[in-house]
Amino acid sequence: SVVALLLASEAGFHLSKIIQRYRPDRAEASVGALNGATLALLAFLMAFVTSIAVNNYVARRQAAVTEANAIGTAYLRAGYLPDPYGPESRQLLREYVHQRLEALDLAKLAQAMVRSEEIHSELWRRAETLAQADSSPTLALYIAALNEVIDLHTDRVNVALVSRLPWAIVLGMFLMAILALVQVGLHAGYADKRNPVALLAFVLTLSVVFFLIVDLGRGQEGLIRVSNQVMMDLQRQLGPP
Repeated sequence: SVVALLLASEAGFHLSKIIQRYRPDRAEASVGALNGATLALLAFLMAFVTSIAVNNYVARRQAAVTEANAIGTAYLRAGYLPDPYGPESRQLLREYVHQRLEALDLAKLAQAMVRSEEIHSELWRRAETLAQADSSPTLALYIAALNEVIDLHTDRVNVALVSRLPWAIVLGMFLMAILALVQVGLHAGYADKRNPVALLAFVLTLSVVFFLIVDLGRGQEGLIRVSNQVMMDLQRQLGPP
């Protein structure tokens, strides 16, 4: 980003010299106004895209907390179930927490997802068997908690792997930044004055914002990651699988 933006500014500067050499009648008055308008529009777009990226990050963090609470609730209510369904369901939930933490490793993600869905089926099959024999209010509480665990699994997968910032928006913003730096170079060429320190500071600022936006959208792959301490604490409370 730094190199591309600096090259764009340099290209704009030399382009202005070429225009002045071959078309000296072209006034530079409109360049300053258009440059200011482009930078203002770029700032608005960057603020908008940053807001989307931050909201996605907050949604991922909230999904992790909500899912951990739902699993803990289902585990406690599984204690109401008669033997052997209660101990078996609790064992499956302990394994489920383990699989949720295993999914943080990208190499194990696919396998953990498959096993998580298998655990859903096994837990629900046991709940169905109990419901056919006894539809008590206590069992209904457990089934409601289990249903929430399954629903939250879908929600968390969606916010973590599916609902991400579209690359078309990021690419469009980057191309707009390049055009804005071309206009900055054009304006500097007409004024025949450049401040390399100020230009470098501006380019670095834009590049840092680009980095943060992209990193926020990478989930557990980037530097800015959602803490899974709440799931680790739940595993410590429930015990190993």
